[in-house]
Amino acid sequence: MNPHDPPYRFWTGRRKEGLLGYTFASPWLLGFIVFGLYPMVMSLYYSMSRYDVLRIPEFIGVRNFSTLLFDDPYFWNAVWNTLFYTLLRTPLAIAGSLFIAVLVNNAVRGVRWFRTVYFLPSIVGGVVLSVLWLWIFNPEYGLLNAFLNLVGIKGPLWLQSPEWSKPSLVLMSLWSIGGGRMIVFLAALQNVPPELYEVVDLDGGGWWRKFYHVTLPMISPVLFLWFIIEVIFGFQVFTEAYVMTKGGPLNSTMFYNLYLYYKAFDDFDMGYASALAWLLLLLSLVITLAQFKIGRFWVYYESERK
Repeated sequence: MNPHDPPYRFWTGRRKEGLLGYTFASPWLLGFIVFGLYPMVMSLYYSMSRYDVLRIPEFIGVRNFSTLLFDDPYFWNAVWNTLFYTLLRTPLAIAGSLFIAVLVNNAVRGVRWFRTVYFLPSIVGGVVLSVLWLWIFNPEYGLLNAFLNLVGIKGPLWLQSPEWSKPSLVLMSLWSIGGGRMIVFLAALQNVPPELYEVVDLDGGGWWRKFYHVTLPMISPVLFLWFIIEVIFGFQVFTEAYVMTKGGPLNSTMFYNLYLYYKAFDDFDMGYASALAWLLLLLSLVITLAQFKIGRFWVYYESERK
């Protein structure tokens, strides 16, 4: 700015556009500061405090974190349950969604109807879905055991068994594999260049070679995206366990978020719950960064070859 220019020139050009932009963005910025940034900062402070909501927080340093890591067996049980659920659910959900997307990607008669049918189950979710599956998993008069009895198989106790409780919740989570994941995979499949499949045909390759050497590499960025999202979703499992099992039987479904909830709203130990939340954030960050490191070896980006 030239010091000899009139003062009004200060508000011309880019400065005026920038001020106008911040003015339009101010509702979001204010909402983020009040409902996002401020709660995060206070949560970090509470994680290093003894705080039960009723009294003023008492700063205790990293004592909550040391208790979690070294003196709380329920914490490690929650970590194990969550990792087991995530590691079992993630590949099954992605493989199932990709399988359905491959099926409905074929130009057959009535394919639009099938796409709608596969997507419909994903509309039902949350508490309604949990109540529905409570009836399906009932060991005495549930639909699943009734079907197994028809083929001469004695069904397990499902949610009432420590061995079957986590697999049962994983099975329930596969109900919605035809939803958003299937739509994204379908879009990725339709963007694969058809001439690549023609090359495999000329080499005498079958459907498996087309799928393994063409389809998977071309949609690998989408697969990578969903692996990251599914792992994060797995770490956040809460509603199903809270409604259906309350963490039982024998703490076999005491997932991380459920344990955090009980600490915060049953024990009113908000400082301890805040420490749990920050550890979950760090764990998610570390695993996501590890996925990015591993992704370099199997994710194919077409732009890198141009």
